[in-house]
Amino acid sequence: MKKWRTDHPHTTHTMSRMDSGYRNRSPHPHELNISADQSLDEDEQLLKYIWREYLHPKQYEWALIVGYIIVFFVSLTGNTLVCIAVWKNRHMRTVTNYFIVNLAFADILVTITCLPASLVVDITETWFFGETLCKVLPYLQTISVCVSVLTLSFVAQDRWYAICHPLMFKSTPRRARKSIALIWILSCIIMVPQAVVMETTSLLPELSNKTSLFTVCDEHWGDEIYAKMYHTCFFIVIYFAPLCLMVLAYIQIFHKLWYHQIPGSSSILQRKWQSLQCSAQAGGAAELFKVRSSTVSAEIKQIHCRRKTARMLMVVLLVFALCYLPISVLNVMKRVFGAFKNTNSRETVYACFTFSHWLIYANSAANPIIYNFLSGKFRGEFKAAFSCHYLGKECSRDSRGRAKPKTDSRKSLSTQISHLDSVSRISDQML
Repeated sequence: MKKWRTDHPHTTHTMSRMDSGYRNRSPHPHELNISADQSLDEDEQLLKYIWREYLHPKQYEWALIVGYIIVFFVSLTGNTLVCIAVWKNRHMRTVTNYFIVNLAFADILVTITCLPASLVVDITETWFFGETLCKVLPYLQTISVCVSVLTLSFVAQDRWYAICHPLMFKSTPRRARKSIALIWILSCIIMVPQAVVMETTSLLPELSNKTSLFTVCDEHWGDEIYAKMYHTCFFIVIYFAPLCLMVLAYIQIFHKLWYHQIPGSSSILQRKWQSLQCSAQAGGAAELFKVRSSTVSAEIKQIHCRRKTARMLMVVLLVFALCYLPISVLNVMKRVFGAFKNTNSRETVYACFTFSHWLIYANSAANPIIYNFLSGKFRGEFKAAFSCHYLGKECSRDSRGRAKPKTDSRKSLSTQISHLDSVSRISDQML
């Protein structure tokens, strides 16, 4: 599930490309742009030929560069705003939002540390960053992948307990913070083999003293069976198994929220509302009617809120699964089954790997966009952040002027939330 060109088949076909392209025919001096200088030695001619034929960006690679730049700024800006929104507003510090912030932080990490290096490697087919970063950057990349998967798994588990089995386990922000710490510790430990096996090698050792071109950062396991075992386990443990469990959890959540007769569903609400109206008309208990109607209204708001949250998380999971599917399948085909070694369509394979790498980074940029469209709270905070950016001091004065009412509203909101939780527990016990 790595993004590096070492996942590409170029480590096995670059020399064959050069053999068929350069050594089987002598390049014309005009092709090498050396007509004015016939004294260049053969190695320099080879380097010029390599640059023109293999390293200079092709048309679709220019489009890839633009795509990487867009993803970089959208991901960095969007995920930073997610973290700021939760940090500045206490009413947004819920269990689910803690996990969303953790997911955003992992996306920021991979965007800053890995995306620029990945772009350079994808375009030049060369690792320019030395032996140390060859171990560090892929390690950080796989850690961020593991953190994302485990975070989505914990979110699915938390929602599954809260909606399907509310009496079995009660999640709290403190437990969420402990879970996040556990996620990072496990991810750092699980991905240690990735840092151990990464090494730099030169595909053109005879030119290693003259150029760093075609230096690759790739895995060296010693025996091919270890690579097959590792990548098989990686695919199952980090992608396939968690995805299946999350899908099952959200299927149950979807059934519970939209089809099961839970408090807030239409049929139960209609019966409650009719009974309240009848009792109010019969006994004239207007005050009791108001109290009970407010309880029903709270149940309606709660179920709508849960549906919106579940819908947003389902979309996040779906986008994650689709973005990581191509690179997961390609890596298994290459590392486990040895595909792409003897293929005549190497440029197509290369383009598929390159696009699959871009998809992983696009997933990091897509999450804030999903929050903006499917979460009213995040959308409001994003708008406020941009308004403050453009209005400057006026926005700061307005926020200071609204400080006291904001505190009161937060207190009122916390009281409403505690009331909603008690209503939910009582209603769930009645089912």
